[in-house]
Amino acid sequence: MGQYRMSLAWHWAGACSVGSSHVKTGLECQDRASCVALTIDGTQFLSVVVSDGAGSAKEAARGASLVCNGFQRLVLRHLRTNRTVAISDETVAEWVDEIRERINVTSAAAGLSPRDYAATLVAAVVAPDHAVVIHVGDGAVVLRAKESGEWCVPSWPFHGEWANTTRFVVDDPQATVDLVHLEGQYDRVAVFSDGIEYLVLDHRTRTAPARFFERLIHPLAEAQHPGRDRRLSKHLRAYLDSEKVCEATDDDKSLILGALI
Repeated sequence: MGQYRMSLAWHWAGACSVGSSHVKTGLECQDRASCVALTIDGTQFLSVVVSDGAGSAKEAARGASLVCNGFQRLVLRHLRTNRTVAISDETVAEWVDEIRERINVTSAAAGLSPRDYAATLVAAVVAPDHAVVIHVGDGAVVLRAKESGEWCVPSWPFHGEWANTTRFVVDDPQATVDLVHLEGQYDRVAVFSDGIEYLVLDHRTRTAPARFFERLIHPLAEAQHPGRDRRLSKHLRAYLDSEKVCEATDDDKSLILGALI
């Protein structure tokens, strides 16, 4: 009798943590993050997005929520219609315009400006043989190629000339969007906000330390059920809240990990 082998599925965990500087000033966490694992006609897809509301924006957290919710809605609509992550520059530009319009409507209703909802966008959409990274601003996506086992950072975080400056979805006249296509199978992914960039990336060589990410994501390989691992999500939150991390950064922190197993 042949050995039965279950089909691969995405397992994921994620957490957001308020920065110690926000705790001192009584501000909420201005990061937002979302992950959706879905199967369409037997094909596995993973869509991950993280958004960091600008510290200077009055409605930073709301802006980040609008970015994440809008992005996931548009990606899921695309996947269910097209069954592919072969996404064009024109399609991504339309998505960003739709998110911007939602922010415009929300800000006008509140008597505020779109800039009051300024937020970044860093996302990965992964299919069995193709992945895309969509990026506005800082934060990053890190992926592992299944065949080679190598980790890559397809789009490097953008930081402006002045400290704590970057790009945002609401930038006028239009947002600067990086779209990167990756052929082949990617079986590990990490998406995070700029709060932990300097803890998890080597900025000198512009690389992702493989040993760190392998160790961080390893517990997902032992997950019993596909989808969100709530136990590991709690551990990630504890890690982001830990004294060691908070000593290194006082910013809000978000991290989502995914493993195809």
